Amino acid sequence: MTKKLPLRQCVGCGEMKTKKEMMRVLKAEGEEICLDLTGKKNGRGAYLCKSMTCLQKARKNKGLERSFKMSIPAEVYDALEKEFADGNTE
Repeated sequence: MTKKLPLRQCVGCGEMKTKKEMMRVLKAEGEEICLDLTGKKNGRGAYLCKSMTCLQKARKNKGLERSFKMSIPAEVYDALEKEFADGNTE
């Protein structure tokens, strides 16, 4: 019997992929938003494909705003883009 892999939807492009193929953006207590590279931190998570284009799409279509039900300042996206560029796996 094959193990069912958990699928998540990218808030940028809307594609469904396995958790391992995606990175998790986390809203921790205190409205702090960061990348959760382990996927195990506590808080509300939204998933993005591991590509800068999906992050930019999420910024344009307000995907993270919808997921976290709050407005997200531009600095947060800038910080995510920088964090993403530094630790990009692809």
